[in-house]
Amino acid sequence: MLILGRARLLPSRERYKSRLGGSLASHLGHGYALHSEFREAFGQTFGQTPGRSEQTQCVVTAMLDCPVGRLLAAVTDEGVCLLEYTDRRMLERNLATMRRRFASPVVPGEHRWLKQLSDELKAYFDGRLKEFSVPVASRGTSFQEKVWSELRRIPHGSTICYEELATRIGQPTAVRAVANANGQNRINILIPCHRVIGKNGDLTGYGGGLWRKRLLLDLECRTRP
Repeated sequence: MLILGRARLLPSRERYKSRLGGSLASHLGHGYALHSEFREAFGQTFGQTPGRSEQTQCVVTAMLDCPVGRLLAAVTDEGVCLLEYTDRRMLERNLATMRRRFASPVVPGEHRWLKQLSDELKAYFDGRLKEFSVPVASRGTSFQEKVWSELRRIPHGSTICYEELATRIGQPTAVRAVANANGQNRINILIPCHRVIGKNGDLTGYGGGLWRKRLLLDLECRTRP
């Protein structure tokens, strides 16, 4: 498990287990083959045991604790493909989408991108990092990729509204579709969907909760260049 420090608010064990599939959730992030129950739960959830998964290209997962709560991170050799709050309602759906997009076994373990992600998140929350360099592997639809790429161009400490985001991608009338793509983002913080607010300045929605959105924006406002 990679730890970024004690989280201020973490989901309950039972809620987390309900999101990630029963007994597998209690072992995710602790390495391969802890005992037979883990292997069985892993196979039931992802269709392949850890031992067999080591022989193929995998999506590697780990749990990260940070000031906004516990995060489930997943990476491939391409980069980070998931960074999601474990208490988010869409977690199960986003996991299923990730599995479908990458069509690879999902295994807990270690990876160089997980280490870099852990280090960069710590620096970000310490106020020392303004731009992430760990690669991302988002794999959305062509429209989603266009929106997500534009999100990554919003500077640290800045915000824009949905209408401006739609204009920036060359589709000013697609505000609702842009908002939907924003909500489908599976790589929180790195693809900063929290930097999009309402036209009137209201925070509007955020899958991780408005309290997290406010905390992230306040942090970036205090540490912007």
